[in-house]
Amino acid sequence: MNNIVIIDDEQIIRDSLKQLFELEGYQVECFASASVALSRINRRFEGVIVCDINMPQMDGLRFLASVKQFDSELPVVFLTGFGDVGIAVKAMQMGAYDFFEKPVSEPLLDCLQRALEKRRLVMENRALKKTLASKSAPGVRILGNTHLMKAMIEQLDAIVDTPVDVLIEGETGTGKELVARYLHDHSPRSEAHFVAINCGAVPLELIESELFGIKRGAFTDAKENRVGKFEYAQDGTLFLDEIEAMPPSMQVKLLRVLEERRVTPVGSNDAVELDVRIVAATKVDLQGLVNSGDFRADLYYRLNLVKIPIPALRHRKDDIPILFKHFSSIAANRFHRTYEPLNTDLMHKLREYNWPGNVRELRNVAERSVLLGQQNALQQSSNANDDFSIDLSLAEKVNFYEQSLIEEALSRTQGSIKETMDILQLPRKTLYDKMTKYGLSRARFIDTQEGE
Repeated sequence: MNNIVIIDDEQIIRDSLKQLFELEGYQVECFASASVALSRINRRFEGVIVCDINMPQMDGLRFLASVKQFDSELPVVFLTGFGDVGIAVKAMQMGAYDFFEKPVSEPLLDCLQRALEKRRLVMENRALKKTLASKSAPGVRILGNTHLMKAMIEQLDAIVDTPVDVLIEGETGTGKELVARYLHDHSPRSEAHFVAINCGAVPLELIESELFGIKRGAFTDAKENRVGKFEYAQDGTLFLDEIEAMPPSMQVKLLRVLEERRVTPVGSNDAVELDVRIVAATKVDLQGLVNSGDFRADLYYRLNLVKIPIPALRHRKDDIPILFKHFSSIAANRFHRTYEPLNTDLMHKLREYNWPGNVRELRNVAERSVLLGQQNALQQSSNANDDFSIDLSLAEKVNFYEQSLIEEALSRTQGSIKETMDILQLPRKTLYDKMTKYGLSRARFIDTQEGE
């Protein structure tokens, strides 16, 4: 963070200051006009501004007032002529960092060092507050402390307030929709709809009407107007998952929508203006599909303005403990079980595994550990690599849910069989059979010496 912006309408002053500051190791950018400089500076600027006071069109005081409107902590140092000292004092009252009379002297360099250090602390403090706010605020959270995840979250935060479209790349199970929802929930669009559609799951003959909508009478079965996903996401976010599965004919139409920001429903001649952020996601190498002619190059480059790659879990194994704890805590609450911290043996096995299913697979393992115990969380499959199979079948999930309902009822009634029968609306024999099936003992739920 050693950036300095010089604003002065005299070329000789700009050149001499630029040379001086660059010799001191600073990155320097010069402007002859304060208004032009103002258009290039925002709250994310990490440096200091050195500005003349007397300039045509926009003078130093007007420039300072404009800067203070969007960032009251941005250091502005003024250079003045002999007759400008009174104006410089007024500038200090308005919030200028300091002022120096021309010609430039050694104290100016000392001032710039202090101002840059102050700016660094301000930016670090803002980043810390933003991090804390994102962790405590409502909305989607992305877990991960590895440098790969921190870099990804930093990239997301840099664009979250902008209207730019985004392309998310990641393997199956990495959490592409989670990232899309993070962008939506932490953006000014969070009050509007987040609309998700899987491009590979919609039949070819329906995808156009699904995205663009239908006007009544467009075809025989069109009995009424139907709003498409684009229009329904107005002022919000449209998430196009598996964009690689978009049919070629629709790729052309999608490109036009992205460029014109308006959509025409099927059967209508009237276009609808759009204010929608588009977030597309893919689990394959889109550039490879472009090279093979299976995806339009112009659409790819239009979507690829900002690309967010999600790292695979095998590349960030240091995040496994925090993710496992998160998923286990949720599962323990849902299934009415006690959360058990991750033991050393299981942790070693989790780190050794390659995680082809990524975070989704880890979540299943965490749920299995809560339901079956950590010793049974990794059920070995018969393949040559000794990978473990962790997906729960429908029957298993139904059994676990049934067991949790019975446990909850027994807990509420403190082990009263009669009251549990009434809550679950089960005959006594059926309840006893199910308790035997799941290894549930009435004594486990009795807190006092109560009868049935």
